[in-house]
Amino acid sequence: MGLGITEGAGVRLTIDTQRDTYEQAIAAVQAAYGLNPAAVASGWPQAPVPAARPGPETLGSEDIWQGWTEQMLFDTLASVRPGVRAVLRRLVEVGGTATFDSVQEYFAGFPQTLIPPKKIGGTLTSLRAVRRRVGPDKRSNLLQRDDHRRIEPALLEGFRRAFDLADIRPDLLHQSATGQ
Repeated sequence: MGLGITEGAGVRLTIDTQRDTYEQAIAAVQAAYGLNPAAVASGWPQAPVPAARPGPETLGSEDIWQGWTEQMLFDTLASVRPGVRAVLRRLVEVGGTATFDSVQEYFAGFPQTLIPPKKIGGTLTSLRAVRRRVGPDKRSNLLQRDDHRRIEPALLEGFRRAFDLADIRPDLLHQSATGQ
């Protein structure tokens, strides 16, 4: 990160998230907007020793149900599109079972819905392809679909831990420009 601020001129910041610390990035933004002149006068703050960042390796690798592990559940979340993650999160929040209509109703209540309600069923079909690549075998389904959407109860706690890690480390998740 460089320091070259001229009063009255625009400022372009480049923050290297692999090298610069959060504190350095905040100090640079504050200095650019003139909100923290002490940071400019004293130079950039000294970088603290980076704390270990949790990753998928911190999740369990033991079989929770039909060969599924917490690491596999996280890999599944990381591989699917944001809309599928949102539906899976909702199913986990409600205890693993919800009707198709209740899922549609839930997402219809958001003005910036990740997926249009009429596309929820089609969006979840991509979960099958991810499961074939990430899952233990072709026989174990993460999601049972009929009039209800059901996640195996044995997987709920593993999904919660996987979502906790996804919340802490969104950089590990696949991003989609379309939001689906």
